[in-house]
Amino acid sequence: MLKRTFLSLLVVPLITATLWAASDSFVGKWKLNPEKSTLHDQMKVTSAGQNRYGFDFGGGTPEFIVADGTDQPGLDGSTLAVTSDGPNNWKVVRKKDGRTQILAIWTLSPDGNTLHDNFTGYQSNGSTFHLDYMYARTAGTSGFSGTWDSTSEKLDSVEIEVQPYEGDGLSFTNPAQKSTKTMKFDGKDYAVQDPNAPSGSMSSARRVNASTLEFTEKINGKVTDTQHIQLSPDGNTLTMTVQPASGRTPNILVFERE
Repeated sequence: MLKRTFLSLLVVPLITATLWAASDSFVGKWKLNPEKSTLHDQMKVTSAGQNRYGFDFGGGTPEFIVADGTDQPGLDGSTLAVTSDGPNNWKVVRKKDGRTQILAIWTLSPDGNTLHDNFTGYQSNGSTFHLDYMYARTAGTSGFSGTWDSTSEKLDSVEIEVQPYEGDGLSFTNPAQKSTKTMKFDGKDYAVQDPNAPSGSMSSARRVNASTLEFTEKINGKVTDTQHIQLSPDGNTLTMTVQPASGRTPNILVFERE
């Protein structure tokens, strides 16, 4: 789940890469229906010494930093900073090239078994998106250290426009992010051209039938998730099931034709 891998990119890779298709039935303008969509997330925080912690936001590669509020080296050329404001409150900030990508305020419940994440992502064009996550502790006993699984998610709506591309392909534009992606359905890996995507991001796609598509997402050759996209019989709804490579609970994104 890329939201936690890069603490800002859940929405971008999952949604801007959602609607590649090889049929004119997919062409048009689509809008995410947050009420019908379901997101799941997991993160792990491990104690690694005096005020030092390892953070695994779903990618399987922990980032180890000291929670002293300073910017420290993180994944994909980014920096990560964690500021403690008491035992039950942390501020998490990720930056890249000096630009803030995310700001997350973490708050533990009094019993330490629930974590609230007030999450804001900052896009390269200056726009923002907001996620409100609640996590339940599934491992660990106290503090922020432990395994946390999301129990509720609220996602802002997103609009995407799909257009034909070179005959048998499609292009996908997210106007708010000023991001355009192109794809052909030949099973080959294509580099993701998006300023918000991690370096080494690749995608491949194939058409199962006229109303069903499958995608494979990779970072530096490692599969991160597979995506199954189903067009409804009336052509007005796209349902995307995103299965993380870890085998965790899939995410369900429902888009409706505008």
